Amino acid sequence: MVSQKSLSDVLNRFNEGSIPYITPDQMAISMSNTVILDAREREEYNVSHIKDAIYIGYDDFELDSVLHSIKDKDQRIVVYCSIGVRSEDIGEYLKEEGFKNVFNLYGGIFEWKNKGYAVYDTTASETEKVHAFDKKWGIWLKQGVKVYE
Repeated sequence: MVSQKSLSDVLNRFNEGSIPYITPDQMAISMSNTVILDAREREEYNVSHIKDAIYIGYDDFELDSVLHSIKDKDQRIVVYCSIGVRSEDIGEYLKEEGFKNVFNLYGGIFEWKNKGYAVYDTTASETEKVHAFDKKWGIWLKQGVKVYE
């Protein structure tokens, strides 16, 4: 399933490229005026998330909650998940709804952490823990402490 040789291989296999990528380095230098949406499940978000990320979920994603939170459809939005597959799906929903400035975080929170950027728990404290989804997908998380529950 995820036995590809590189993260690029995995993303090319599972994504259509319908939502442009933004790298962790690009996002880190331009986070102001950016809405960051976490498209993972609640358990994953609770372990850690990118600072100021808004939980929107995936299986229980509701477009109305985003429409209520983000009024300006030109607002810059970055969606992320574990590596960038679920976030592309959510990005597509946003694009279909008329949001024009939507990006998919390349490599998701795994690549964010791999590049040395901070993640935070539900108390807003920096943590090394990252929910690694499962052991097959968790191979892409090279830094931090993998959590599977």
